[in-house]
Parts: sequence; structure tokens; C-alpha cells
Amino acid sequence: MLLGDLGAEVTRVERPVEAEVIPGVTSESDVLLRGRTVVRADLKVPAERDRVLDLIAGADVLVEGYRPGAAERMGLGPEDCAARNPGLVYARMTGWGQSGPRAHTAGHDINYIALTGVLDNIGPAGGDPIPPLNLVGDFGGGSMFLVVGVLAALHERTRTGRGGVVDGAIVDGVGALAQMQWSMRGQGRWSTGRGNNVLDGSAPFYRTYRCADGAHVAVGCIESRFFRTMLDGLGIDPGSLPPQWDRPRWPEIASALETAFAAAPREHWAELFRDTDACVTPVLTYDEALGDEHLVARGAFVRTPVDAAAPAPRFA
Repeated sequence: MLLGDLGAEVTRVERPVEAEVIPGVTSESDVLLRGRTVVRADLKVPAERDRVLDLIAGADVLVEGYRPGAAERMGLGPEDCAARNPGLVYARMTGWGQSGPRAHTAGHDINYIALTGVLDNIGPAGGDPIPPLNLVGDFGGGSMFLVVGVLAALHERTRTGRGGVVDGAIVDGVGALAQMQWSMRGQGRWSTGRGNNVLDGSAPFYRTYRCADGAHVAVGCIESRFFRTMLDGLGIDPGSLPPQWDRPRWPEIASALETAFAAAPREHWAELFRDTDACVTPVLTYDEALGDEHLVARGAFVRTPVDAAAPAPRFA
């Protein structure tokens, strides 16, 4: 989808009949499949495999997501494809990578972010780790890094004329995605697990608060001047609170903010802080996000034919 949104002509090769179908899911409603042509082929049949090789011969990029060695056994590995197309960028997407003890075992997003230490940092202090949907592993550490590798390989090809193999492993991408936390850990500014960290919901100035109507606002005023702007809006005297960065007393600050936000409904706070630098925003549902004035003005969502995110990034 990302490559197609950027203007690539994408052909998706599917089995003649998909073995596992999710009830209620159609190609029209699955917006991840937008912008591509579908070719059906049984890759275990030599004639149909050769038909796909003919497509590969004229392609710039091949993306495959089999377990290591599966494409080679079908005669569609990097060497097979390079023989037909020396300039091909062969992009391999797996969870564990092409090598290592787990390379041939199954896994999902939650497993990859668990093994890399990331999941242990997501969730309430004293509670259980909570999977952040499948955004961090599948799409953040997986797809995004694979696309970066593909674009870099295409750029390299303009200089050498040769293609290459991109080994995209979700565990590798997740590790790089969490580099800021690794850096803070190395500086002694990140605690193991959940609690007492700036970005994990422990800091009173970087978390969500429940409002009088049961809805929530998100607070992200890390910088001191933004923190003061938030306190001004809430009518709280800064002198009545501990210093912003006095970590042992963060619960006191959080308690004061909880009381303040609980005194009015979400929309009151959304309107109060709308044009300020307090870094306070309403926590919207997907339905509400479709009508947000900023996102509407940006054209952040499209109807194709169901609601979906618009292509990103944009080019001027």
C-alpha cells in the first residue's frame, strides 16, 4: 500500500483460492489492498511459477513474506529471480529475520515486540503489559523499515545498475524504533518495566486524564513553558505543586490534575486549550476523528469506499 500510494504500479500475486479467509472481509473493504492489480497463481505448479517469473523479469521490486527458504524451494528465491532480472530489488519481510534460532518458527506482532523488550514498557505501572494494537511491530518495525530499505536499494541501483536483497525483520526494526528508549536507558534515564518513566504514562504531564463525562484528554506538556500554560488553563497555581521534574512527587501532581480535569467534560477542555501551546487534546474515537476540523482541513481521511487514511507523506 505504501509503495502504491507513492506511485508504484503494484501487482499482488495470490493463491487461486485463499486458504484462510476472515469472515466479512472483502477486497473492497480492505483498504490495505488499495492501488494494486491482483494475479492469481499456484506457485507450486511449474507453469504458473514461470508465469510469475515472467512478471518478475520486468519488475523493479519483489516483496515476499514467506518463512526463510520457502521461496527458494519454489524456485523463486533471490538467485532464481536475479537470473531473470539482475536489477531486481528482492525485499524479504519476516518477523524473526532470515537467520537465527527462531527464524523458522511462527510469530505475530505481540511476540516480536515482547522479545525485543518493548512490550514490557507499555502498560500501567503495577499492571500487565498491553499490546499497542499491531502498530509497533508489523507496521512500525516491519513495513516502514522494509520500505526504507527498498527505496535505498532502488537509489543504489541508479548508481550500480544492480539490484540486491533487503532482509526486513520486524525484530530488527522494532529495536531501531525503540532507539530513544535504549539511549535513555544508557544515560540512566529509563527504568526497567512500567513506572517512573517520562513517556510510559508515569509522568503527570504525559498521560491521559478522565473528564466529567467519562471521556479523556491527552496531556503532553513536557516542556516547562507548556506545562505552565496547561496549569494556567486549569486554574492551578504552580506554587501549589511540587516541581515538575520531582519524580518521587509525581503522584501529587497527577492527583491535582486528575481532580481538575474531572471537573468539566472533555469538550470544555478541548475548546479551552484549542489554540494554546498547552499540548492538551481530546482523545477521539475513529468516528470522531473523521469530523475533527484539523484532520478534515488536511484531508487526512478519504472514502474508498470505506473510511481510510489518505496517502502519506505529501509532496510539494
